[in-house]
Amino acid sequence: MKRNLYILLIYFIALPGFSQSDTSFQLLKVLKGDIVNFTVDNLDNIYILNSRNQIKKYNASGDSVAIFNDVKKFGKATLVDVSNPLKVVLYYKDFATVVMLDRFLNVLNTIDLRKQNIFQARAIAQSYDNKIWVFDELENKLKKIDEDGKLLQETPDFRLLFDRAVMPTKIFDENKYVYLYDSLRGINVFDYYGALKNNIIITGWQNFKVTGKYIFGSKADTLYRYDISNFMYDEWTMPEELIKSKAFNFTSSRLYALKQDSVEIYTIR
Repeated sequence: MKRNLYILLIYFIALPGFSQSDTSFQLLKVLKGDIVNFTVDNLDNIYILNSRNQIKKYNASGDSVAIFNDVKKFGKATLVDVSNPLKVVLYYKDFATVVMLDRFLNVLNTIDLRKQNIFQARAIAQSYDNKIWVFDELENKLKKIDEDGKLLQETPDFRLLFDRAVMPTKIFDENKYVYLYDSLRGINVFDYYGALKNNIIITGWQNFKVTGKYIFGSKADTLYRYDISNFMYDEWTMPEELIKSKAFNFTSSRLYALKQDSVEIYTIR
């Protein structure tokens, strides 16, 4: 009964229009170049994926500090996970392959998920202990594997846990919980033992990210920040110069907006 009440509370709090913040966005700097996609870590390092499938790393000051050139084997990376700034994880969905890099973007090791009988994995993420979370689409399970691809643990079949299909597209390991985001069904929260702990009814967000105690996202002309600790969230109507951005990313104090051949960096006040 308590769990049902908790979910109901989150549902009402997450309705659009719950709160409007007076927070403003101040342009801090602009990083220009050949930029197809990007991500940021919690130290405000920026990782750029360019049209040649190279990955370039820039520090918080915008200085280039590393480059990953070994792109011929796998093509374009589907995911660049930098939740641990000391280890970068690349995922190539078409090849079901995970590549781990050090902080200088040198290859540490490679995992072929197909050798572990994982043939379709839409989402992966680093775990707090530098292992890998994988959602196996064929078996409908969240799995944890080590650096060699060995299975460490797995959840029950999601078809036994939920009364309707769940297909997460994002996974985040944050503050002792694993967050699986399905834009149609919301966020399913698991503990590190694979037990389902909660469901947060937040749907339809793009640019979804869990970092620290916050969940960030956007929808149309609005940015959202949900506080996991107290179930409250802020929403901000974006200024015109931000609405047309191709993608967003977030850290605790900065907003990053992808434009044509540039990333604009804003402080959030």
